[in-house]
Amino acid sequence: MEYVRLGRTGLTVSRLCLGCMSYGTAGWEVHPWALGREDSMPFFRKAAEAGINFFDTADHYSYGASEEILGDAVRALFRRDEVVVATKVGLPMGPGPNLAGLSRKRILESVNQSLKRLKFDHVDLLYTHRFDPNTELEEMMLALDQLVREGKVLYLGACSATSWQFAKVREMQRAAGLAQFQVMQNFYNLAYREEEREMIPYCQYEGVALVPWSPIARGFLAGTKPRDGSIVGNRSATDKVLQSYFGSEADYRVLDAVEAAAEQYGVSSAQVAYAWILSKPYITAPIIGADALTQFDQTIAAASLKLDDTTLHALEAAYEPHAMLGQVTIGGRPRL
Repeated sequence: MEYVRLGRTGLTVSRLCLGCMSYGTAGWEVHPWALGREDSMPFFRKAAEAGINFFDTADHYSYGASEEILGDAVRALFRRDEVVVATKVGLPMGPGPNLAGLSRKRILESVNQSLKRLKFDHVDLLYTHRFDPNTELEEMMLALDQLVREGKVLYLGACSATSWQFAKVREMQRAAGLAQFQVMQNFYNLAYREEEREMIPYCQYEGVALVPWSPIARGFLAGTKPRDGSIVGNRSATDKVLQSYFGSEADYRVLDAVEAAAEQYGVSSAQVAYAWILSKPYITAPIIGADALTQFDQTIAAASLKLDDTTLHALEAAYEPHAMLGQVTIGGRPRL
């Protein structure tokens, strides 16, 4: 496993980050494909064997059960001081008032609850799951800074904002002498490359780490949504994001290019999609997901797959501009 610096911080993370959205409460209403504790643990053992030290979860995932499982896995399989654990705040933890958003109350109480579930005294990286249009930026920034000063959070990141929003907040943080966002977790893959217009160049210039979510386009680039309209796999059948985000003829031309490269290299389509995003020097660590161990093995192997320049060009040439995706603000129950 390769290790890289997390942006301009002094933190070192594995080239792959294991996303824990699939580990929590089996059959959870929001993500019915989620695995329970017993079925989840083998993935953490395999991650430990592979040298992965970077893990991503959120309070929202299975309403806290994902954090509980991750915390137990870290204590059982890793040294805490070698592992980088990220969690998030913002999305709903239930239907009641003040259970979503980025108010001072929500941020401070949410992180305290996350630490209890993880059984940690601090979290290495805290993301705002989405920006909250109902909370003033100053309120959000001061609450986040307080957590850093108290030592409950070491680094800050944001998920899927527009470029102007992210740049504005970082400049406000800098001007006020507050802890800044050091990481952007954005939606980026071969089927959705709009982030190359502004967000990625901005993060490159500023030294912000890029840790993209859904590098295989919610499974679309793995072939889970064939042209004939059928759905492959249990998760794909209930994943409303996959069903609504991809499916145009332009998207399928990208998938055709991925499948052609997979045949050429004798690997899976998902491995090609992962290898493409890992070929980008500006990417720190894509967030990988797995709910089958054989799938996880292939993903880990993709970290050592090198695509030649001709293949990379062919993969990118199939892309056409896409409507904006992934930048859903908090309010109601956004789908992730």
